[in-house]
Amino acid sequence: MSKAAELAALIGGTSGSSLSNRNLIINGAMQVAQRGTSFTSVGTAYTLDRFQAQNSSLGAFTVTQSSTAPDGFAKSLKWDCTTADASPAAGDFAGLNYRIEGQDLQQLKKGTSGALSTTVSFWVRSNKTGTYILEIVDADNSRNIHKAYTISSADTWEHKELTFAGDTTGTLTNDNGLSMYLRWYLGAGSTYTSGTLATDWQANVNADRAVGQVNLADNTANEWYITGVQLEVGEQATPFEHRSFGYELAACQRYYRKVDTYNPTYLLTVRSSDDIRRLSHVFSTMRVNPTATILDSGEGTVTVQGTGKDNIQFTVSGHTTINAPYIGSYTLDSEL
Repeated sequence: MSKAAELAALIGGTSGSSLSNRNLIINGAMQVAQRGTSFTSVGTAYTLDRFQAQNSSLGAFTVTQSSTAPDGFAKSLKWDCTTADASPAAGDFAGLNYRIEGQDLQQLKKGTSGALSTTVSFWVRSNKTGTYILEIVDADNSRNIHKAYTISSADTWEHKELTFAGDTTGTLTNDNGLSMYLRWYLGAGSTYTSGTLATDWQANVNADRAVGQVNLADNTANEWYITGVQLEVGEQATPFEHRSFGYELAACQRYYRKVDTYNPTYLLTVRSSDDIRRLSHVFSTMRVNPTATILDSGEGTVTVQGTGKDNIQFTVSGHTTINAPYIGSYTLDSEL
């Protein structure tokens, strides 16, 4: 493709892409880490914002936010093998997931004759060279497609670009539920590796999902890094769309936020009786009514009365001092 044609495609070609808002991935540069920067013995849990670790009995791994990164980036997500498992059981696997709402994917035209291709690009590094598998899963219709990529040089950042064909079967639900996810496999047992890798869209067959995947768990010296993750419409990978930290944080807070409220004026307070206060906090809209977890209850007994997409109400009882009651800190979770 000529430079002029490439620029025309970026500005608004048949792919529907544009110079901005190309990347369907939030926090692809691994900058936002509201939950923390280190997660040991991960099972199935969100780690760095929007990225979910999943380990089903394959050794043990620690996931961290790392400052090891390619030029143009400051952070990466690192998987580090801490307990080796050189002979995985059939159903074992581990991988990194990114989960997406259906209403954010309607431009893919999935399930129609005009279904569009997508391209995933990312920077990756590992001491463990060989073949790795990236999977895209249509969770609404139990369909998937896979591409292999190769880490060729140990301990060297490599940029990968993988294009996936559009799928004319299975429309995606236009709502705020899970419709699609990406999974970077890091190891898998025979349940997922004994068939033929499904490089075209098909109804799910477990045996076809991770064929050829190396086992990152076969040695505690193994580690794997990723950053600069981009998912965009079309067959052409474009340069990573760097967005401000504030933009990425606000986008992440649709799914999860940690709130520190040590300043009592941060909450709206209503006196119910001499020792009972009702407090509320209003925030930007989350995906669904979140689950609240109180980390520091301040003074008195704190009860969560209810949550909405943009507010939470507490009752504080047993409050006896003349100062206004407060909730020290809490989290709100509305992840997919």
